[in-house]
Amino acid sequence: MSVIALPSNRPPERFYRGGRRITDFRGDPPAGDHEPEDWVASVTTLAGESSLGLSTLPDGRLLADAIAADPVEWLGDAHLSRWGADPMLLVKLLDAGQRLPVHAHPPRDFAHHHLGRAHGKAEAWYILRGGEVHLGFVRDVGGIELFGLVEQRDADRMLGLLHRVTVAPGDVVYVPPGVLHAIGEGVLLVELQEPEDLSILVEWEGFDLDGAREGHLGLGFPVALQAVERRGRTPEEIARLVRQAGVGESVLPAEADPFFRLERVVVDGDAELERGFAVLVVTDRSLTMETVDGGLPLPRGTTALAPHAAGRLRISGRGELLACRPPRPPVVE
Repeated sequence: MSVIALPSNRPPERFYRGGRRITDFRGDPPAGDHEPEDWVASVTTLAGESSLGLSTLPDGRLLADAIAADPVEWLGDAHLSRWGADPMLLVKLLDAGQRLPVHAHPPRDFAHHHLGRAHGKAEAWYILRGGEVHLGFVRDVGGIELFGLVEQRDADRMLGLLHRVTVAPGDVVYVPPGVLHAIGEGVLLVELQEPEDLSILVEWEGFDLDGAREGHLGLGFPVALQAVERRGRTPEEIARLVRQAGVGESVLPAEADPFFRLERVVVDGDAELERGFAVLVVTDRSLTMETVDGGLPLPRGTTALAPHAAGRLRISGRGELLACRPPRPPVVE
């Protein structure tokens, strides 16, 4: 098995605008104005859908089916022993053509207990085009106050209770489960997340959403809001979640390690990546991957998938590569 370049996988008619920055980044023809997400190497469907969101390989197979048929080759023995045939990862390109609504994602325990899901939704962003993001309460907010904010649908007041942070290309942002957040207009990013589509909305005015019906995961807001973090975070805590990426095996805070890893590699000549299942995104210039079939060109905007069976990956050229990986499986003595 070798590294596989993946085509774009943009679910249409999403509830917010965006998409052109993704197609410009990838060198694709322009998108529709409501295709703001590219679901890369996805075995996850959109909420309520049976197949929309799933990635198809160049040979026509669904990635989910290919992994289920040969999980050791795709994921490796250690991963399979710990998590089974679950890749434990979803990667997206996201273009915020407008500010996203303020929302949070449930932690794993909450999602398992209330929704019967294997995962919650921790997420992290690598910023390709900067702007503003909103992340975490600036002060403690009581349960009654939070429910009242949702009832009042006061977006300005809600945003005023969140830290407003300016992000630049090359920054990373880790969003723990339960933390309210919103991505500002104009931001383009690579997102790593647990492989679920679960969102709790606390405001939705101006979006093509029925938040009163869709914003609480079918649980009702009194229950769903229990998954939202209500404590205030200090500026120092936010600074630990938002920082320059640097380079190395994992450029995210250690808090993200149980969910996923993000390796950033700056190549000037030759480089190697360790063996293991990885979703690759070329973020700058152009690289070449050595494969059994020869050199695989990886221009800027390429998304690719490395199966475990591909072994160590040898790369040459000048550019920058992100390797998005599931959590590291424990070492078996």
